[in-house]
Amino acid sequence: MKKILSNLFIFTLLALLACPQLSAYSEDDDNRESCKKVVYLTFDDAPGGEVTKKTLDILKEENVPATFFIIGNQVKGQEDIILRMKNEGHSIGLHSFTHERSKLYGCSSDFISEMKQVQKALYDVTGENYYILRFPFGTNNSTYRLTNEMVNSVHSNNFKIYDWTQDTLDGANPNSSPDTILNRAISTKDTVVVLMHNAPANKNTSQAIKGIIKYYKSQGYTFEKITVDTPEIYHVLKK
Repeated sequence: MKKILSNLFIFTLLALLACPQLSAYSEDDDNRESCKKVVYLTFDDAPGGEVTKKTLDILKEENVPATFFIIGNQVKGQEDIILRMKNEGHSIGLHSFTHERSKLYGCSSDFISEMKQVQKALYDVTGENYYILRFPFGTNNSTYRLTNEMVNSVHSNNFKIYDWTQDTLDGANPNSSPDTILNRAISTKDTVVVLMHNAPANKNTSQAIKGIIKYYKSQGYTFEKITVDTPEIYHVLKK
């Protein structure tokens, strides 16, 4: 019996040496999978004419998807840009019809009305309804603080909310240098949602995009676009 067991051991050892592709399971394999790093490039206040066209050119050249949050009253006359966003595989989201605080934050019904207006404007161009949205100035701004009532109202209309995790501050400071915008876009978190703007005034942002993409590629990030399946990003602040 001992001889049989000894021969079996030797046979097994030789088999393992002959088949190096057989490897033991390691928890590190799961950890590497779960530590996937993802970055979402997002642009508010689109479409912005030549700035948005240049942005789309760069994204196409770099083969990177992005998410554009649209102001409804800017769609007319720029339908070609909206269609280009759609046809080139980017996500389209809602950013209100007017972007005016007084028309957005009086009550939840005003806010929903603004989002439905931009949704309709986009449907007339693309034939699709869009349900991801971003609050103008963010969910918690100098005028408004997000409430559970508003969240419930948004969700009851099948909309989803997406703030950001990394602000380039190019909305309030469109004349910031491209290098400054690039530096503000940098994060080391595993999941990064970069806020940029795409209005006509954001020419320097369009100049910073290549550098931003280069940084995140060099750090091993995967570029993704926001969809209705993306986990929402918002915070209801305690009173």
